[in-house]
Amino acid sequence: MNGIFFYIGLGAGLAVACGLRPFLPTLLAGALGSAGALGLRFGGGHFHFLQSGWWLVAVAVGLALAYVLQLVVGLPAFIDPSARRSQPARPDPLAAALAGLAYGAGALLFAGVLAAHGDAWWPGILGGLAAVWMTQRAVLPIVARARARLPDRAAREALSVYLDAASLLLAALVSLLHPLGYAAIALLAWFAWRGRARGGEKYAGLRILRR
Repeated sequence: MNGIFFYIGLGAGLAVACGLRPFLPTLLAGALGSAGALGLRFGGGHFHFLQSGWWLVAVAVGLALAYVLQLVVGLPAFIDPSARRSQPARPDPLAAALAGLAYGAGALLFAGVLAAHGDAWWPGILGGLAAVWMTQRAVLPIVARARARLPDRAAREALSVYLDAASLLLAALVSLLHPLGYAAIALLAWFAWRGRARGGEKYAGLRILRR
């Protein structure tokens, strides 16, 4: 697939996948880039490291370390963006680190895709950051509510595995069919709109009860 339309879709889709969980989409993109498969490559420029062996090893180590800190040490792995206004406490270190890694990975992959095909890379940084922000605003509140409803710790921690699987599946799909990145953005916008609508209905109900 050739053309800036397809590359933007690919970069946006990879950034959305990183917004779910950053590790497996980064590993998949690097492996495909190293093999030159499915039109995904990072060339010999500034973003060539995204397909280098040392980078992929570092990402794999980060994935393993995140699970150790979550499952063994017991650090929470998620931030609920919708809870920050009412509970402005400092987020847990692992959750904050994973959120930061998601922003970094999404921006790098989007920029790397554009740069590899001769386009300006800096819009990919902005687009990647925006895609990750939209993903976390739309998805993480849903995850937080699901965690609150689950009865035991094993079920709650399994959500990380599900998100990893979802992020890998999304990254694979947009690598196969680049325009699916636009569909992912549209779906996130719908989720965010539905979340705001439900939040407005909830607060309206609370105001009525107070009266």
